[in-house]
Amino acid sequence: MTDGRNQQRTLVLLRHAKAEQSRDVPDAERPLTARGHADAAAAGAWLARHALLPDLVLCSTARRTRQTWHGVALGMTGSPPEGGPAGSAPVVRYEAAVYEAQPDELLELLRGVAPDTGTVLLIAHNPGISLVSGLLDPQRADPDGLRTSDLVVHRPTTRWAALAPAAAPITARHTARG
Repeated sequence: MTDGRNQQRTLVLLRHAKAEQSRDVPDAERPLTARGHADAAAAGAWLARHALLPDLVLCSTARRTRQTWHGVALGMTGSPPEGGPAGSAPVVRYEAAVYEAQPDELLELLRGVAPDTGTVLLIAHNPGISLVSGLLDPQRADPDGLRTSDLVVHRPTTRWAALAPAAAPITARHTARG
């Protein structure tokens, strides 16, 4: 293990995939649509192709985010035609506080990441996920925010514990569509 001072850190923000719209189901229990499942797998394949396999996944406990993570995990493993690298299995933490988190709460959660963690994948909801991306890189963040299945890659310039506004430039972004 390293102490994290010289290790490159990567933060991948992912807004959950497309979910069903239903008044009969509580918001936290809304499932993904068929397109949402396909987009989640496409997001995982993109992460694998770009060697952005997470060491740690922080995921909202809402059904659509859990299903998004499941699809991403399947997409990262690749299928014979894709041949994506699976890598080692990440630590997955389902965090109830992520469901309606404000950007400062998400930032505080990220500051608690172990110093030797290289790549973190945060799967969350709008507006929090878009706002934290804008907080971390106000110059390059999309003013319209993240759409469903949008991935934004930030490279923190500090240790996780010192993560602060404007301290994690955006280096890549992708909208996954399966």
